[in-house]
Amino acid sequence: MICNDCPRKCNALRNEYEGNGFCRSGLMPVCAKAALHPWEEPCISGKRGAGNIFFSGCNLKCYYCQNSEISGIDAHIAKGKTITPQRLSEIYDELIMQGASCINLVTPTHFTDAILKSLEIHGKLNVPLVYNSGGYESTDTLKKLDGKVDIYLPDMKYGLSKPALKYSNAPDYPDIAKEAITEMFRQTGPFEINDNGQMKKGVIIRHMIIPGNLQNTFSIIDWVNETFNQGDVMFSLMSQYTPYVKTGFSELNRKLTEYEHKKAVEYMYNTNICDGFVQELSSAKEEYIPNFNLSGI
Repeated sequence: MICNDCPRKCNALRNEYEGNGFCRSGLMPVCAKAALHPWEEPCISGKRGAGNIFFSGCNLKCYYCQNSEISGIDAHIAKGKTITPQRLSEIYDELIMQGASCINLVTPTHFTDAILKSLEIHGKLNVPLVYNSGGYESTDTLKKLDGKVDIYLPDMKYGLSKPALKYSNAPDYPDIAKEAITEMFRQTGPFEINDNGQMKKGVIIRHMIIPGNLQNTFSIIDWVNETFNQGDVMFSLMSQYTPYVKTGFSELNRKLTEYEHKKAVEYMYNTNICDGFVQELSSAKEEYIPNFNLSGI
């Protein structure tokens, strides 16, 4: 199959088990872990944890990736196990039986077709389906998911082209992500939270503050504030950046400072954004990075 499913537009040849595109992935899903995960936003994790399925490979491969073990930055083949869409559909049920508040597909972009097949096999889930991505999405691919995804949980990594090029080799990221998130919101409409505080549908836009890049953060906050009304989307300002991977960029080899965190939070509070979450600076710990031991796969 020739693949142009993501904005990289690799025109890559992908067969079941391998591919020569940017993600280096075949068509069959490769997963590194499936488990209850308590550290998503509270309205996603619920009481027992979100049913996270971590896919291997990525269409961004940011230099500072905290899941580099499975994203494929440091090795030709990312750590993970190849499974079938049938097996993926079974994992949904196994996580739900454990009490998962939702099924949370983490970095799923390059396996969208296999995910769609697994949903066709399984049928409608009895918990929300969450599409948790880096935000670098093709709207054509997202439209395939219309009516199937309940909650979109995209990153908004960059509002400026310069850091997008520098850290992710994706200078078009800001425009692509804005268009993608707009499409996600078109599909879900304004977010809905049930009486238990669990999100039923909607969009949560995540932004992790990158050290030394406050202007990038400010530009994202401005876009969200100008684009959406109160009650439309939730915004999650994250400060958990941990220099898990040593890079050639000195600013990336440290955690956020108290000054950076304070300025980002103050900037957001001076806008009309009021729906969402602000992560404490103390969240920057390696213990929050999952152990990708193939459990649950």
